[in-house]
Amino acid sequence: MASSLLFDLSGKVAIVTGGNGGLGLGMAKGLAQAGASIAIAARRANKAQAALAELDAMGARAIFVETDVADRASCFAMAQSVADRLGRVDILIANAGIGEGARPETMDEAMWRRTLDINLSGSFFSAQAVYPHLKAAGGGKLVMLGSMTSIFGAAGAANYAASKGAVVQLAKSLAIAWARDNIQVNAILPGWLVTDMVADTKARAPEFDEGIVARTPARRWGEPDDLAGTAVYLCSRASDFVTGTAIPVDGGYAVM
Repeated sequence: MASSLLFDLSGKVAIVTGGNGGLGLGMAKGLAQAGASIAIAARRANKAQAALAELDAMGARAIFVETDVADRASCFAMAQSVADRLGRVDILIANAGIGEGARPETMDEAMWRRTLDINLSGSFFSAQAVYPHLKAAGGGKLVMLGSMTSIFGAAGAANYAASKGAVVQLAKSLAIAWARDNIQVNAILPGWLVTDMVADTKARAPEFDEGIVARTPARRWGEPDDLAGTAVYLCSRASDFVTGTAIPVDGGYAVM
């Protein structure tokens, strides 16, 4: 089989939660370049319009579905809406998440629950919602977004680290449960990438910026587009015998 066909997503429909910016949009554009139709599932419609314009400029078929991933009913409604509007569902990238944190001794209950509800429960509800559609399609791909904190602890963000560590275990569990349905489930662990969540800190704290670069063998921060290749691989037939894995995309940060 030609290598180009291994990564061809023509005719496939991909849902990207939180795909209206940052890492989600970077992966959505990668899948669109490989031929997939894209459904952006997110809360902010105005932000999604700019993302849809980018995808449209690439010649991609793309829609927006307003979704709150922390609400199970919203996730199920979203998956059905995508199936109704685009004809099927083949791929889910469960990317929606938040990155707030505080020292564990000062963190309040609301912050703890909000992070777990969106990052962990949101990933689970999204996966539950697309499962019957992937099964009906004869199989599919599910990619969850972990983090470097899926591997390392985070003194100032125990909530975030706990959620992202759990996301990897969730991916492994779903990979086992749904293998019989020809559904492959994997996780991507982004390293330090330039997004809205870190841009302000990066700009205000040169020592933080310099420390990340020094600790990264690639000697640079990543960009959202750096996730696109791994996302396409995990969503294509090239990874049909790959499931339950967690792949760091971090310029070598995790091995230093």
